[in-house]
Amino acid sequence: MKRILLSMLLAAMLMPVVAQQRITGESQENYEKRMEWFGDAKFGVFIHWGIYAVRGVSESWSFFNNYLPYDEYMKQTEGFTASKYNAKEWVDLIEQSGARYTVITSKHHDGFALWDTKAGNISAKKSSAAKRDVLTPFVKEVQKRKDLRLGIYYSLLDWSRDDYPNATRTSTRYNIKEDPKRWAEFCKFNFAQLRELNETYKPALYWFDGDWEQSAEDWNSKGIIDLLRSTNPNVIVNSRIQGYGDYDTPEQGIPVVRPESKYWELCYTMNDSWGYQHTDKDFKTPHMLLRTLCDCMSNGGNLLLDIGPKADGTIPQEEVDILKEFGRWIGKHKEAVYGTRAGLPAEHFPDGYTTLNKGGDIVYLYIPNKVRGKICLRGIVNKVNRVWVVGNGSMLSYKVYDKPYWSSLPGIVYIDVPEDVQDEQITVIAVLLDGPAKLYRGHGQVITSN
Repeated sequence: MKRILLSMLLAAMLMPVVAQQRITGESQENYEKRMEWFGDAKFGVFIHWGIYAVRGVSESWSFFNNYLPYDEYMKQTEGFTASKYNAKEWVDLIEQSGARYTVITSKHHDGFALWDTKAGNISAKKSSAAKRDVLTPFVKEVQKRKDLRLGIYYSLLDWSRDDYPNATRTSTRYNIKEDPKRWAEFCKFNFAQLRELNETYKPALYWFDGDWEQSAEDWNSKGIIDLLRSTNPNVIVNSRIQGYGDYDTPEQGIPVVRPESKYWELCYTMNDSWGYQHTDKDFKTPHMLLRTLCDCMSNGGNLLLDIGPKADGTIPQEEVDILKEFGRWIGKHKEAVYGTRAGLPAEHFPDGYTTLNKGGDIVYLYIPNKVRGKICLRGIVNKVNRVWVVGNGSMLSYKVYDKPYWSSLPGIVYIDVPEDVQDEQITVIAVLLDGPAKLYRGHGQVITSN
């Protein structure tokens, strides 16, 4: 009975978590097929670019929270020049970083659209010093790249429009229930912009935001999904659309406990700001950010790492340097990044993080600190066939301790990690097992005879 219960527990620990409950009639098989590339990608680059970069104020929130008068905020359109913007350079850098998808803010909560929208009057072409569509060149460059997918961020709410009910945190224009015709006009506008984006660009992913201000019924979330999939049937949608999304989007804080959803993505800033803020120099180190990537992968998720270009279209050097270091590390360790799945429970590898390959018979160990001697892998029932350094190829010596003949417990695998094979950021070790990983999850034993 104990063995049966243990087997059931192991299966539960290692099998993929069932997809989150979604309001959809789609079959699980079709859902998994749509999500396959996303689950394999692991790393994406987020881009927050808008007029807020001119003064370096908080994107949209600075006027919504009454820190800055709305008219003063909108004057930033005069400084949004995009004079040094080079879409190819942006995409070259993103591709070099090792990202497999990128998400750009087509329109934030302030209503400023990066493309030449026909549905609204606030855009880079119509109302900024740039006087041009700055989204289309980026999209065209992304879609030239074989291994890079396009994601478009779109704010469902629009605090600039007179037909949107909320204006600031302390003021509203009207009540939806009391003026349904006015709300219908806003929804018509929203659908028109989404139709433009969908038919013009056909992105692989939509990253919605702002859904918290209204209900799914009021947004007509189902209608939005139907609209998008009518001409873009395989598009993936994030969770911020009131129950109709495909994956969860925790923000800034790394999940401490493994999320229940099979698919999820941490959106994360390099410093403390989404858009460019010249006073924010609180950048995390490449090591800290790579640890975050490994942490996400170990729990089965993706990392969407943000950059905030300046108003002239240049990317801050600190962000360039971080993306280049990501590219070096991911390029070296790509077999332990793309296509990996959630790893072992944390207690099995106290020295760092783990993932599994799709077959479940290779455990990747991510070691964020310098090793002085050996690392240990605990509770592995399988026989270890071999151990090597990812990106280096060196075979490593290992030995199983605490496995006398009279013990039914698996021993502890100790692995030698010489200093000369260690990566300057995070060393990755591959452990090949004799079959899909089987774990001991018990509480030890009492020896009654040896």
